Amino acid sequence: MSDMDRTDPEGASVVEVRTAATAALIPTIRAVASDLAARADFDLDAISDLRMAVDEACATLVDVAAPGSSLRCAFSVYGERIGVEAEVDVAGPDTSVSTDTFGWRVLQTLADEVELVSSKEDGRSTVGIKLDKRAAALPR
Repeated sequence: MSDMDRTDPEGASVVEVRTAATAALIPTIRAVASDLAARADFDLDAISDLRMAVDEACATLVDVAAPGSSLRCAFSVYGERIGVEAEVDVAGPDTSVSTDTFGWRVLQTLADEVELVSSKEDGRSTVGIKLDKRAAALPR
């Protein structure tokens, strides 16, 4: 979330969650995603898709996280759309997430947009996943 503007110019409500990068805490982040989508009047299918996409993104990132690091997740709620940015510190600059996996295909199916991001600055390397989900499913 290093490049995320905390005062969103588009007027989004931003909720940030930070936990230890462990699989045991992913349900907490998943619950936040569901609650935000329900409050934004997403339909049940979109809520379920967002919840599963957040779960998959966080699980993917926890797998590559450096020992003892945090999983940071920011949700930006824009009326009909929720943007999610999840990020972990990684052990080295060569650590990456493969986009040739079944999990990545699942993410692409559940979210309207998915992007893998990485950053290397001040001796700190991070890997993140950004995704967007709209309130109503778009025709494919």
